[in-house]
Amino acid sequence: MTDIRFDGQVAIVTGAGNGLGRAHALLLAARGAEVVVNDLGGSVVGEGSDAGPAEAVAQEIRAAGGEAVPDGHSVATADGGEALVRAALDTYGRLDVVVNNAGIIRDAPFAEQTDDLLDPVLAVHLKGAFHVTRPAWIAMREQGYGRIVLTTSATGLLGTEDKSNYSAAKAGIVGLTRTLALEGAAHGIKANAVAPSAATRMLAGSMPDEAATRQMTPDEAAMMAAITERLDPALVSPVVAFLAHESCPVNGEVYTAGAGGVARYFTARTRGWFHPQLSVEDVRDHLAEIRDETGYTVPTHPGEDIAQLLGAVLADPTPG
Repeated sequence: MTDIRFDGQVAIVTGAGNGLGRAHALLLAARGAEVVVNDLGGSVVGEGSDAGPAEAVAQEIRAAGGEAVPDGHSVATADGGEALVRAALDTYGRLDVVVNNAGIIRDAPFAEQTDDLLDPVLAVHLKGAFHVTRPAWIAMREQGYGRIVLTTSATGLLGTEDKSNYSAAKAGIVGLTRTLALEGAAHGIKANAVAPSAATRMLAGSMPDEAATRQMTPDEAAMMAAITERLDPALVSPVVAFLAHESCPVNGEVYTAGAGGVARYFTARTRGWFHPQLSVEDVRDHLAEIRDETGYTVPTHPGEDIAQLLGAVLADPTPG
């Protein structure tokens, strides 16, 4: 088997000045891609800007013999996303891969969530993916090829306390990924998502504060340190690179990755229960059957969900 390479291809990686994005950019460049290293250089909560991180990663790539340019446009605006894609096209003449990785956190209990906590998180994570992918999509559609990798989270799939803004944004990424996969199939474009676990600034910002850490037992503190040490961002990047490669066979899927482990997340539908005159009491009395996971299916399109419902309707001999 030949090595997975990206020679002659151009990739944009957002949020590439630190952590996961930096690891993704370094790996893609090491495998031959010309990389646009995008990072606004702000704090983990999205404040400020600094051209230094993006420039440092681009220099690191060039020092290793690769090709990269820094970019400081904000993905939180449509103009910023358009300018970022235009920079890639103007510099390298094409665009093959977009890795939407940029993100911020502004945690608070749900009752304390305000617009200044919600809007920036949605703007960077969810709208940022729109702002960058949409102009990239146009270029990819014209050339008949493209790979989009989006970043979701177990928090978006499963929920986590004090992260309603973040989980809503990350859940939206999953729906966006599915739709891009369906729309892109006819144009040689594939879209998949990764839910990473890695020791990054965002993880550190979500960890217990100093006071809570002091209340841990020595064993608890040692366990937390041992786990964090294993969460090298570079162990997520191979999954991202595979999903970004032309040989990737999957489309519209979500993979969790961390510490060297890889698994697939999917949305399943139980067989459920049917009655042509369904009542509230029916739901109560048959809840166990409704929730029974035996014989579940994994629909790939809303039409398949409707088809299963229609199948139950047509199989029922009772007149409507």
